[in-house]
Amino acid sequence: MTNLSVNINKIATLRNARGENRPDVLSAALDIESFGADGITVHPRPDERHIKRADVYQLRPALRCEFNIEGYPAPEFVDLVLQVRPTQVTLVPDAADALTSSAGWDVAANAEFLTALVERFKEAGIRTSIFVEANIETIRAAAATGTDRIELYTKPYADAYAADPQAAVAPFVAAADAARRLGLGVNAGHDLSLDNLAFFSRNIPLLSEVSIGHALICDALYLGLHQTVQRYKEALTL
Repeated sequence: MTNLSVNINKIATLRNARGENRPDVLSAALDIESFGADGITVHPRPDERHIKRADVYQLRPALRCEFNIEGYPAPEFVDLVLQVRPTQVTLVPDAADALTSSAGWDVAANAEFLTALVERFKEAGIRTSIFVEANIETIRAAAATGTDRIELYTKPYADAYAADPQAAVAPFVAAADAARRLGLGVNAGHDLSLDNLAFFSRNIPLLSEVSIGHALICDALYLGLHQTVQRYKEALTL
């Protein structure tokens, strides 16, 4: 079974728009967990425009499901992760002012930096994942860092899916196969939705986890959170 980790950044964005605590991020995360999600993902950015550091500290002891913190590993981010000790940390190469993740790591060019980070997190008992594009050489470089998993950046798949699903998924099938041969777990995320998730999941067996936020929260506006989480879980079994 592929785990569904729900990224709750957009819930925090809505809360922050009014400067109050509605919707309550912690309550929403606990509801999502109770509706069947296997994990909760947050991406705390330096400007705290959605998830705040205080949210991270509240979420960790309250959640029973897996907790994934993703972000650029600046010193303050590394300190936060080491203090909170989530199930998993996902390292992304975003600039501080990035609107959203838009590329994977050039792992070879950052090999020393990433290897040192992986060692620190693994010493703390935290599973590590490196955000990469579907490029086999990059995945080989990621394996050399000692990371536990990679997360495939799936926007190119989502963009190409409508025109030719098989061509869209082919690079990801090859990338996932290469990763598994190298002993890596495979996660995936970015622009996966109810339109394209089932096809992606069917074509990539042994996919460990998908992390989905924006599309899922958009669907929840119409379907409600409970039904939406269930629909995404079902898409992973079709």
